[in-house]
Amino acid sequence: QVQLVESGGGSVQAGGSLRLSCTASGLTFDDYTMGWFRQAPGKEREGVSCIRWSGGSAYYADSVKGRFTISRDNAKNTLYLQMNSLKPEDTAMYYCAAERYGTCYSEEYEYDYWGQGTQVTVSS
Repeated sequence: QVQLVESGGGSVQAGGSLRLSCTASGLTFDDYTMGWFRQAPGKEREGVSCIRWSGGSAYYADSVKGRFTISRDNAKNTLYLQMNSLKPEDTAMYYCAAERYGTCYSEEYEYDYWGQGTQVTVSS
């Protein structure tokens, strides 16, 4: 049984930092491209960042470039998202997702597995 479990969310003031983690089990983590998505109240879910299974190339939404850093530790089956200089508009539920041999150009429906999410709230 595949599980993706996010952690690290919380409440922070604007300008602060948080580090999200997503721990995977039940899959061969090395084979999976991993993505972070977020959904704010009343808005559609959007892609935030992605890191490929092979080579570790990373991609970011324009809204988070220069502030967020995605990384993965294959030995620990864990994905990370370091979020710095947080803004109130970063407030959302953050989800991690896994796609086997993905390219980071996939649509959401192409991801194979999703976590339950972790809430990030940024106050001004």
